[in-house]
Amino acid sequence: MNLLEVFVRAAGAFVVLFLLTRLMGRKQISQMTFFNYITGISIGAVAGSMTIDSSIKVSTGVVSLLTWAGLTVLVGMIDLKSRKFREMVEGEPIILIKQGKVLEKALKKSSLDINQLQMLLRKKDVFSFSDVNYAIFETNGEVSVLLKEGKQPLKQDQWPFQLKQQQQTPIPIQIIADGKMIEENLQKLNVGNDWVDEQLTKAGTNLSEVFYAELQNDGSLYIDKRNDQYLTK
Repeated sequence: MNLLEVFVRAAGAFVVLFLLTRLMGRKQISQMTFFNYITGISIGAVAGSMTIDSSIKVSTGVVSLLTWAGLTVLVGMIDLKSRKFREMVEGEPIILIKQGKVLEKALKKSSLDINQLQMLLRKKDVFSFSDVNYAIFETNGEVSVLLKEGKQPLKQDQWPFQLKQQQQTPIPIQIIADGKMIEENLQKLNVGNDWVDEQLTKAGTNLSEVFYAELQNDGSLYIDKRNDQYLTK
């Protein structure tokens, strides 16, 4: 295959992809659900193969692209008219945090761990579970966050014990994650397991009942227990 043929194929694929993008609409880009992701990759792969693989006829590649685009548009039309079909194709939003409590079963269903959830929240400028009223895992992989009303600014000078100056941090620190104490963080805070057990006892619980806990900047201990109520709506 000479360079001229490569150029013609690439230009043709570009034009076809441009027209198909206009046909499929902005949703394919703006709302990247799992289905949109798969169709986008597949259409791109067909266009790429058509450009550089001389064994593939241009007409064959165009028909394949039109078929993928047509099916995508058809699914989109059915999606608009049928809620059940939409749920089957795109799934449903999942509540990950309800009234400040992490729902472990929802995390498992979403294939997320506690650290991934924290990362998604930090992208929303949220650094503590205790600040969150509701967090919902959307079908496009993003998290929508509703903060609690009347949240007061955190003050670093209200710690119940003195930290070394170089160890102070403006964000909450994990104490327990996945039911296990985070030893390195306890060392940074200059406290031991006994202190954590004491705080949990004061809160009317113990380590075996706790899924996650973090020390807030105001000195309070945020605790999320295991087996919270699981909701999807």
